[in-house]
Amino acid sequence: MIRYNKNLKSFSRALRKNMTDAELLIWSKIRRKQIKGLQFYRQKVIENYILDFYCPASKLVMEIDGGQHFSEEAIQKDNERDRLLLRHGLKVLRFSNTEVLINIDGVIQTIYEHC
Repeated sequence: MIRYNKNLKSFSRALRKNMTDAELLIWSKIRRKQIKGLQFYRQKVIENYILDFYCPASKLVMEIDGGQHFSEEAIQKDNERDRLLLRHGLKVLRFSNTEVLINIDGVIQTIYEHC
């Protein structure tokens, strides 16, 4: 079992209540086991991070990145986070908000292929 920071639970609950348009769109396509009968969780806490979406059965993490993720500092932090998740045997898929909003079918197909 992967450890998690219990102090982040209330923050993750708040994030679930305030999802971005891109996150809401993806959630509408993956919730209720719509992809290969697999359960996905949103705003899941792992270690000291809150993951946008997580599927434990396929060991898949999906991150939906807004504009703040494209600065040099944010890219470095995201890479550090991805390395930690990889050490736990998790695959990380990253999509931009724009990609989700204009190409949801392609995003869902990519998710399906990685499951």
